[in-house]
Amino acid sequence: MSLVGIRDMSVIETPPKDRLSIQTNVVKFDAPVIERAIRSELARGGQIYFVHNRVESIFSIGSLLQRLVPEAKMAIGHGQMGEDELERAMLGFVEGKFDILLATTIVENGLDIPNANTIIINRADRYGLAQLYQLRGRVGRSDRAAYAYLLIPPPESLSPVARKRLAAIKEFSDLGSGFRVAALDLEIRGAGNLLGGEQSGHIDTVGFEMYTKLLEETIRELRGEELEEETRSTVNLRIDLKIDPGYIQDMNQRLMVYRKVASSRTEHELTTVLEELRDRYGSPPESVLNLAEFGRLRIKADHLDVDSIDREGRLVVIKFRPNARLDGVRLVKVVSGWPGAVLVPPVSIKLDLEAPLAPKPVAAAKAPSGKGGQGRGKTEPQVSWWTTRATAGEVKPGFTKDEVLRKPDIDPRADGGMFSRLMGLLEALSVQ
Repeated sequence: MSLVGIRDMSVIETPPKDRLSIQTNVVKFDAPVIERAIRSELARGGQIYFVHNRVESIFSIGSLLQRLVPEAKMAIGHGQMGEDELERAMLGFVEGKFDILLATTIVENGLDIPNANTIIINRADRYGLAQLYQLRGRVGRSDRAAYAYLLIPPPESLSPVARKRLAAIKEFSDLGSGFRVAALDLEIRGAGNLLGGEQSGHIDTVGFEMYTKLLEETIRELRGEELEEETRSTVNLRIDLKIDPGYIQDMNQRLMVYRKVASSRTEHELTTVLEELRDRYGSPPESVLNLAEFGRLRIKADHLDVDSIDREGRLVVIKFRPNARLDGVRLVKVVSGWPGAVLVPPVSIKLDLEAPLAPKPVAAAKAPSGKGGQGRGKTEPQVSWWTTRATAGEVKPGFTKDEVLRKPDIDPRADGGMFSRLMGLLEALSVQ
């Protein structure tokens, strides 16, 4: 809640006077290591916590400790003991009657015993990061150096998450590192649900991005801040914009690219996304280039207060918002001189993508050869379907009239293609 701004948060990073950081060691379970750790603490008159979070085997660990250090006095404490028995064990340890307190995680919170400055945690790979941090905090409560030993099985048997937790608790051993430990724990385990054990809203329906956007708007509204209405143009061109899985194999990475393109507000942001793609995945395929042009077109449409761009076949309808900041005189002038463009009241433009473009000037036009070719505008004779069928040599199944006469698909990014026509029209309207 603090990270998204719902609650305030203060971080105390200044340790108490003369407090020392706890030296943390991650070691494989080994009897000689345990013996040395206990004897070193006993040699300076201190006490030891030994945490073993399994009641059914805690007495077996107790027998092991007695064999390793026979002279040490030991108390055992766990949650299944009677109230009086547990109280006697804890009070005896506080008063210094026992050298070792063998206990489960009931010692996790609330204990402040300045003379106990060594803690040994068995099977540390089974604990959460925050729990390890709390357990380690039971020692080092005075001006004496404290030690924490995290006992683990052979490293090759650890899970990747356990490796991350142990590496983090070892790295963040400085005083005042609690916030960094909590932030990393959030990253490893996930943030969970904001408002309870189960998500109370419809996040799966509206999507994570929309959910966070609505959440941020609600927070700003509760704070009394003014909300700026942010609306983006809806662009539906009915072309392939999907990123090929062969280009970016990981689905999460593909979704991240979609999100970056969709959230780009400037040409510079979009160019940065493309440069990152080229650097990480190589030259982008056609669909990714189409996606980039789609992003550029949407950015330009946003700047012109376009409400929607919708294509149906060869026709594209551009609708402006009622409050669009448009110069009416310029709108009429640009549309009237644009090939295939028609103004549709009140503020829409219908564009024919197959309308002939204005001829470009050439140095010299060579007349087509053949009888009757001079002075005619046609450079290609019209061939009928019957002629094509008769001269095909072999007529295959599916050799229909529609297939023969169907025009080849035009590259939408080609000169004179869909993107070129739409971008050119929008740029002409944006020039002041």
